[in-house]
Amino acid sequence: MTSADWARKDFYKTLGVKKDASAEEIKKAYRRLARENHPDSNPGDTAKHDRFKGIAEAYDVIGDPTNRTKYDQMRSATGGFGGGFPGGSGGRGGATTGGFDINDLLHDQGGAGGLGDLFGGLFGGGARPRGQQAAPRRGADLDTEATIGFADALEGVTISLRLASDAPCGTCNGTGGKPGTSPRICPECDGAGMVAASAGGAFTLNETCPRCAGRQLVYDEACPTCHGSGRGRSSRTIQARIPAGVRDGQRIRLRGKGGAGERGGSPGDLYVTVKVTPHRLFGRTGDNLTLTVPVSFDEAALGAEIKVPTLGGAPVTVRVPPGTPNGRTFRVRGRGLPGKDAQGTPRTGDLLVTVEVHVPATLSAEARTALETYRETTAGSDLRSNLLGGA
Repeated sequence: MTSADWARKDFYKTLGVKKDASAEEIKKAYRRLARENHPDSNPGDTAKHDRFKGIAEAYDVIGDPTNRTKYDQMRSATGGFGGGFPGGSGGRGGATTGGFDINDLLHDQGGAGGLGDLFGGLFGGGARPRGQQAAPRRGADLDTEATIGFADALEGVTISLRLASDAPCGTCNGTGGKPGTSPRICPECDGAGMVAASAGGAFTLNETCPRCAGRQLVYDEACPTCHGSGRGRSSRTIQARIPAGVRDGQRIRLRGKGGAGERGGSPGDLYVTVKVTPHRLFGRTGDNLTLTVPVSFDEAALGAEIKVPTLGGAPVTVRVPPGTPNGRTFRVRGRGLPGKDAQGTPRTGDLLVTVEVHVPATLSAEARTALETYRETTAGSDLRSNLLGGA
């Protein structure tokens, strides 16, 4: 994240709070927005995924008292980043005409005492002095998909994932130069690795040099494999643990399993979107399993005890009371999926058994006689009398 990127953002607006909001108001706004936009609650909605990242970024700054103080002071010192001083426009190298260069604030030309000393930890500071080593860069986050069985989603499973990701070029080891050739100081940034770019209005902020990509050095002969980019493609196989109770479409974060970092930087994260294949018998609602079980007319009318299967366990007995209507659901506690309650305490869901009264397509002579007798004995009651009267 460059200084210009930080400068263009209003984190109070991102969280929908006033600039004088209390810490508790900021926390409540963050929690509400995080719940609404969390990737686990919005599978496949990339817009909400991106908004969730912005919400988390804003809270990291104004949700922390120290960072918020620095951020507010920077906004005050630069007029809130939204405007600028009239009569100028920034250019490469930090030059302005009639305005000023915000890099003069971020870095005191005498070498110390500028606003960069105060805000460098939050915004990344200004251009590096010539010859100073470029900072490590974190690897890219990666996305992939994995399909697992219904039972594996219940119990958790370790799967193999083959990934293709961006990595340092294997020929030049990330330098971008032809092996055996010598580099020289980048003439674009004069070895700083950063150049000044317009941030709107009269402001200019530092960004990575486009010619050397922040490496500070350039080669007259580019690497024949990566053509000077210093990057290549890497294929690898990793073992990923999918936790028990994962839902279809849920996005799992695996820390440190993403793209390789540069210059000693940490690797990125891997996000795995899990697809769960449907089960032949069972369905799922939250942490509860669902099961539809056929029962006969006499079992529903007279009552019965029926055996029903469980997922990965022994069958259980469900008591169907006399007069049970079609579609009634019975709860078998503790035979669902592992999960957590509202307070985050581990719990196991239930098995929800719904009975479906089965009507036979054909009847034996004895069964037909018995049903006709039943019809005669109940001829005085009309189930649809209230329906017709209400119409």
